[in-house]
Amino acid sequence: MPDANAAAALARDLARSGAVDMVKIGMELFYAAGPQGYAQVAEAGLPIFLDLKLHDIPNTVARGLRSLLALSPAPAVLNVHASGGPAMLRAAADAVKGRAKLVAVTVLTALGEEDLAAIGLRGPADEAVLRLARLARDCGADGVVCSPREVAAIRAELGDDFLTIVPGVRPAGAEVADQKRIATPAAAQATGADVLVIGRPITQADEPLAAARAIAAELAGAGPGDDAQHA
Repeated sequence: MPDANAAAALARDLARSGAVDMVKIGMELFYAAGPQGYAQVAEAGLPIFLDLKLHDIPNTVARGLRSLLALSPAPAVLNVHASGGPAMLRAAADAVKGRAKLVAVTVLTALGEEDLAAIGLRGPADEAVLRLARLARDCGADGVVCSPREVAAIRAELGDDFLTIVPGVRPAGAEVADQKRIATPAAAQATGADVLVIGRPITQADEPLAAARAIAAELAGAGPGDDAQHA
């Protein structure tokens, strides 16, 4: 959402509803409204995942993260691209130093096998994700952003303490839009994902609060580990 007033109003409503546990602020809002817009949304009292996906030389990323940590209140979660490489990841982890959770974006959920081939990234996607997740862990990141389809493999190799944040979550029948590697909320929960990122199915719904409550009810009814099919 590019409008800080609208985003803050929705964050307040969602906080009161109890249907969500965190709010994600992405590029669209932060680039439009900056720290002031961030502060407006943060007033709702929910932890903030500041989703800016930093990717640059190590020094620039480290300084950028320190600037973001100076926001008030500080973000609970920050992210960088794992493809920035070992030196960048280590610089990012050193800059954050436990003041927030640092997660590394592996392979965007909008990318399929043909996209990986086009940009020269060795696939298939699940192998690329696991390779980047292993690198992120070894360089000090707290976890990764991955699609629902890779959570089980990450869990098996990197353990339950390594955070998995999962976008590409779409309720059954919802528009897929630009996402490719997706799952329903229940299917994503069944993988053991720690955090489900569900944006447009809520923010672009005719009744966002009703949409959020319906998804929360579906997750509460499914329970972790229940069988569910990918969307």
